[in-house]
Amino acid sequence: MTVSELEAIVGGYHGDAFRVLGPHPVEAPEGALDWIVRAFLPQAESADLVLDGDQTVPMEKLHRGGFFTAAFPRDPASYKIRFRDYHGGQFLVDDPYRFWTVITDFDLHLHSEGTLSESWKTFGAHPIVLDGVQGVHFAVWAPNAEFVSVVGAFNDWDPKRHPMRLRNSGVWEIFLPCASEGQSYKYLVRGKLDGHQQLKSDPYGFHAEVPPNTASVVTSLEGYEWRDDAWMARRAAGNVLNEPMSVYEVHLESWMRGEDGRRLTYRELAGKLVEYVASRGYTHIELLPIQEHPFSGSWGYQVTGYFAPTSRYGNPHDFMRFVDACHQAGIGVILDWVPAHFPRDAHGLARFDGTGVYEHADPRQGEHPDWGTLVFNYGRNEVRQFLISNALYWLREYHIDGLRVDAVASMLMLNFSRKPGQWLPNKYGGPENLDAISFLRRFNELVHEVPGAVTIAEESTSFPGVTRPVWAGGLGFTMKWNMGWMHDMFDYFKADPILRKYHHLKITFSLMYAFSENFVLPVSHDEVVHLKKSLFGKMPGDEWQRFANVRAFLGYMFTHPGKKLLFMGCDMGDPAEWNDGGQMPWGLLEKPLNSALAVFVEALNALYRSEPALHEDDFRSSGFEWIDFSDVEHSVISFLRRGLKPEDEVVVVCNFTPVVRYCYDVGVPAEGHYLELFNSDAAMFGGSNQGNLGGVQTSPWARHGREQCITITLPPLAVLVFKREAD
Repeated sequence: MTVSELEAIVGGYHGDAFRVLGPHPVEAPEGALDWIVRAFLPQAESADLVLDGDQTVPMEKLHRGGFFTAAFPRDPASYKIRFRDYHGGQFLVDDPYRFWTVITDFDLHLHSEGTLSESWKTFGAHPIVLDGVQGVHFAVWAPNAEFVSVVGAFNDWDPKRHPMRLRNSGVWEIFLPCASEGQSYKYLVRGKLDGHQQLKSDPYGFHAEVPPNTASVVTSLEGYEWRDDAWMARRAAGNVLNEPMSVYEVHLESWMRGEDGRRLTYRELAGKLVEYVASRGYTHIELLPIQEHPFSGSWGYQVTGYFAPTSRYGNPHDFMRFVDACHQAGIGVILDWVPAHFPRDAHGLARFDGTGVYEHADPRQGEHPDWGTLVFNYGRNEVRQFLISNALYWLREYHIDGLRVDAVASMLMLNFSRKPGQWLPNKYGGPENLDAISFLRRFNELVHEVPGAVTIAEESTSFPGVTRPVWAGGLGFTMKWNMGWMHDMFDYFKADPILRKYHHLKITFSLMYAFSENFVLPVSHDEVVHLKKSLFGKMPGDEWQRFANVRAFLGYMFTHPGKKLLFMGCDMGDPAEWNDGGQMPWGLLEKPLNSALAVFVEALNALYRSEPALHEDDFRSSGFEWIDFSDVEHSVISFLRRGLKPEDEVVVVCNFTPVVRYCYDVGVPAEGHYLELFNSDAAMFGGSNQGNLGGVQTSPWARHGREQCITITLPPLAVLVFKREAD
């Protein structure tokens, strides 16, 4: 050890502290080996080594900053240090610099090539027992750092006290016996290039302080006893493409508040939210991002803690309890997942070691001009691994059933929201982001190795093959949002019913491409905010007509091919836009029409789940057939939906005007009596109670190219569903 190295340790800028601190053999006279132990204890006035057998060796203080040494003729093995601080207190501690490495060279190799797919088990803060000593192992990737140390409650947030060991591939690690579960911490990272140092939260932190505080918290994921074995077994044996999927999209912070305006906890939501979703008949909950984020106004879409469920509502075990409660109630859980971008907050991933580590260094590829955020470098092995491991982490550690991937379109195209000169073409001269495409394909391959797990793309363009298998040249998603259907439907229903005949194509065009991908039909949070109006608010007419329009909209949505998604509030007729700073207007359910709409959605979900024709064959043309799409003057459409069995077939008739159509003929496939399974105009739903007294008998009159027809009363602004009774 040189004097300059001693000064570097005391000054907190030595990049290889393990070469200096801890036990080291030194050459003695006549070729023998002595041992010297060096310790940096800035809080200590004096110190002694305590060896096996309680032998004590005084340590010499070489520097007033707290640098101590002791020499003796044998390997000190598992020693401790007893020191006295300047206030007279005495402490007996294990020296973190006597412990060897925890991460294997093989794991470092896998990390470098981007194949350490469960990297959260290697990186982050893990309470462990090493050589019989309880402590916490810390590991972080900072390849361009000159110096990294762990700071936290266990060392008085002193950045000099615990510099980490640099391993291959830019990985830093240390085992701290002084640290324990529940303590907050950060990494002090100083860059090589400019010497700038910054405090960073742990990219792999499992828990974080409640915002606006930003430190990570040492947390073990072990110990929770799951009770969802039956659910997980059913999920693994099932096929979501042939099953009902009615998703309730929810923003936890604004769904419901406590009496004092406080946020509900995960444990409270495990009761209240799960009970509500189950009572309405939904099959899944989709959560706007719950990964830790500093700004609530981002709705969770600007993530800084990818491995931490936000502490706003509780700790990781509390969130596990919430997911478990959903599963025990028969409800799946989908998380919004945000691999497209991340914020610039100083404590987060941005320029983590003073350089673009997680983000692409070139701003033409590494910045989102519209959102003010940074773009992941999908071509870097370690970054791909970070994101894929994160996806698998939520599926395996938290039993999440699926991931809805945000802003996929922005990932796929290098010129997304960029003007000429603001983006760089790929190696073939095109705008496709080849690295992102490769990443998404690998992500989907590995996620689908988890039994029953699903991935859903929010992809707003016509990029081909989003839900086609990777082996067939697609991206490999299970499903994707049908944004075109959503916007066409809104455009159509905003129009005055008397003018809808001029927009008829809006409600039929989606069937031209309905089977090109595996679609989810969404009415999402983005469409009921920022002056776009709520679903109820988009509808024309007086109050009764607006409710009838909502029922007609939802009736067509739930009988149209594709899985379903509704944002909270759409099922109760909320007239106001979503307010992320408040809560749902629960008082509306005391009003007759709002309460009736809630009953309608419950009945619609029950119909959707009970009738195989409405969910079994969503993604093939065999599951749908037009009866008549050409009655433009009356704004009426009719069609068949089919399940996988011949007997599972229903007739759907939709009237999108506020006029009753008496004696309306609809061609049907076969002779018989057709039960009226569902009528959105029923009085119990707030309708005018026009209908067909439970069913109708066919007549041998050719209609719509069929030899049999039913003659029905078609209610105003309504959707009817009929099913032929078995012989």
